[in-house]
Amino acid sequence: MKKILFALLPVFAIACNQPTQQGHDHGDGGHSHDEGPAALSYTLYTDKTELYVEFKPLVVGQTAKFAAHFTHLGEVFTPFTEGSITISLISGGNGIRQTVDSPSSPGIFRLALQPAAAGTGKLVFDVKTKGYTDQIIIENVLVYPNAEAAAVAKVPQTGGDISYLKEQAWKIPFANQPVTRQTFYNTVRTSGAITGAPGDEQVLAAKTAGIVSFSRMKPVTGMTVKPGQVLFTISSKGLTDGNTDVRQQEARNNLAKAKVDFERSQSLYNDRLITERDYLQAKTEYDNARAVASSLSGTYGTGGQRIAASRGGFIRTLSVTEGQFVEAGQPLAVVATNKRLMVRADIAPAAYARIGSIRSANFRVNPTTVYSLQDLNGRLASVGKAAGENGTVPAFFEIDGREGLLPGSFIEVLLQADAVNNALVIPVSALMEDQGTFSCYVQMAGESFEKRELTLGGNDGKNVQVLSGLKEGERVVTKGAYNIKLSTASGTMPAHGHEH
Repeated sequence: MKKILFALLPVFAIACNQPTQQGHDHGDGGHSHDEGPAALSYTLYTDKTELYVEFKPLVVGQTAKFAAHFTHLGEVFTPFTEGSITISLISGGNGIRQTVDSPSSPGIFRLALQPAAAGTGKLVFDVKTKGYTDQIIIENVLVYPNAEAAAVAKVPQTGGDISYLKEQAWKIPFANQPVTRQTFYNTVRTSGAITGAPGDEQVLAAKTAGIVSFSRMKPVTGMTVKPGQVLFTISSKGLTDGNTDVRQQEARNNLAKAKVDFERSQSLYNDRLITERDYLQAKTEYDNARAVASSLSGTYGTGGQRIAASRGGFIRTLSVTEGQFVEAGQPLAVVATNKRLMVRADIAPAAYARIGSIRSANFRVNPTTVYSLQDLNGRLASVGKAAGENGTVPAFFEIDGREGLLPGSFIEVLLQADAVNNALVIPVSALMEDQGTFSCYVQMAGESFEKRELTLGGNDGKNVQVLSGLKEGERVVTKGAYNIKLSTASGTMPAHGHEH
């Protein structure tokens, strides 16, 4: 089982895995601390869980109360609403433990231990929920022999100058993530036109000339279509030229005559009264007459030629009106699924020279929605080798259809250009802008934050390169930063009932 994420994030471990003294004041309704040593706090992460725990220094023979805040990690952080937590203090091969089977309030488990011996040990939190189990360990926890020793112990002062409680974060869409180093690609921005991908569209065409009649469902653009659903009927009844009813009757008459001739020839051939050549000619005429009659009667009913969709989807384009005359082969409608789309990005010559070879792209649908090529199960289909009439070179991407990606619309395309190795990168969603100055909020401890001004490099629509203002491993707020800003502006804090 994975231990704690801080083993991989040494810089942030200094801020969040060491004991810290609470430096913010919650007033009359805040944390309830008895007189005595300042409370310790730890903030630790696994890949599934965040633990923020507060407790007084441990003293032999005294009951230590723990206010343990447990948060599910994910796209949005949420408090534990069920599950059991077992806390264990292990020192010198001996241990004591307590299990709590449910939170006292969403996210908060109240635990207690009474150390029996002084020394250095570790606190172990075993997590069990309906969905998973986890374990979080706090190493090098001191147990003091008496209250006097605990009172004079010095606790490192770390954390930020902004307080934002768990109870606040749990009520809003909130999340954070560590600052990482990775290969980052600067981008070239251009526009992209969306069309249907080859094979995603089915063109329904007239199979015979005639007058178009709509089905009972009255097809319209955007209507959902089921496989085999009849959309149109084409009738040539009453037409002097190309009358399918007349052609169908002629085909039936020709088939009847050819059948009689073939059966007669077969009998004569068996009696050796005609040559094989005459027999084969009669058989060929019969086969041809049968094929013509079959082709005319396959989808042609009493009302005319029926035109049905061979697969499901929706009507993207309706090209005819009811009562219109159409020729054989004329398009009637386009049925599409939007499962696969094509994006054409036009690249200016100067940018094309900079890109060299395109690696990938991101697609911005709106200010808050950006898809990567990988998100859309996409691929680079082709890149033009010559400029078009407008002087640009086209690049084509095939992608999955998603919400906001509509054929015929335009989106912003961010083509990946030159690579920056080992770049410090954070999500664009972590950025706050104030009159051209960019900043973010760093979670220094469970309820402690710090605002950082940033110097930025490239921006690919999803992530941004940070040139200064952050260190690898620090956790930046990716959702809920604006709410933290509002809380600092208001200068008010909610009532808080942690007990120790």
